[in-house]
Amino acid sequence: MEAPHSPAPDAADLPVAPDAPSGLAVTIGSPERMRELGRRLAALLRPGDLVMLTGELGAGKTTLTRGLGEGLGVRGAVTSPTFVIARVHPSLVDGPALVHVDAYRLGGGLDEMEDLDLDVSLPDSVVVVEWGDGKVEELSDDRLHVVIHRVVGTVDAGTDDDDRRTVTLTGLGGRWADADLLSLTD
Repeated sequence: MEAPHSPAPDAADLPVAPDAPSGLAVTIGSPERMRELGRRLAALLRPGDLVMLTGELGAGKTTLTRGLGEGLGVRGAVTSPTFVIARVHPSLVDGPALVHVDAYRLGGGLDEMEDLDLDVSLPDSVVVVEWGDGKVEELSDDRLHVVIHRVVGTVDAGTDDDDRRTVTLTGLGGRWADADLLSLTD
């Protein structure tokens, strides 16, 4: 004799832990659309936010960061900080500064990153770290991880296959639990 069972609960009725990841994946068809995604994302960012960017060389990490800078209204052209490691772009509109870090040439972990004083900059700025996997996670339990993949295969009408990217945004920690990442797709 089988034991009676209750129906599976509706997913909407299940509790969500405050630190459970929330995420979104979008397909981007051009560098201009990548900048637009950055401008839209900037509207969700606030002082203290850590954004980690992951993607191969040429994936669009700096292009996305240019859009963030435009959206945040910061001073100076946002360019790759590969050779200077970090650039600070102060706000022109009384918002948070943008600290743009390229950790590609840094060997390992937070020890090497400490010289950049990112922990000091973080509370008052939006800190964006390219190539930060395994190096900056300890800066904050709350962070947005953005992974950019080149799309290969079929070509959509009006796009160049070389420019297509899939961008996956994953919010980690309580800060991102209620963030409206879906607003980035409007």
